[in-house]
Amino acid sequence: MFIFRNLLFAITNILNIAITIYIWIIIARAVISWVHLDPRSSLVRILYQITEPVLAPIRKFLPPTGVDFSPLIALLLLYFLQLFLIRSLFDLINAI
Repeated sequence: MFIFRNLLFAITNILNIAITIYIWIIIARAVISWVHLDPRSSLVRILYQITEPVLAPIRKFLPPTGVDFSPLIALLLLYFLQLFLIRSLFDLINAI
């Protein structure tokens, strides 16, 4: 049983790190959109390719305004996911 517990602990930690990295990638994309870097830059294209699958569906639910609030909504959802899911998995690990 300790093998399953250690495996679940490792998966939970990796998931936590992945969510944290994705949060920072979304923040980087938001900052880049404010400073208007060249959209043909490879860094800008990579950030857009990584974040667009999450931000595009959120934009469908937001009314069109002059400001794109989808990164903010995505950050809130990811933060909630990190608090709820990761905390729940750690509680599950402690219960095993």
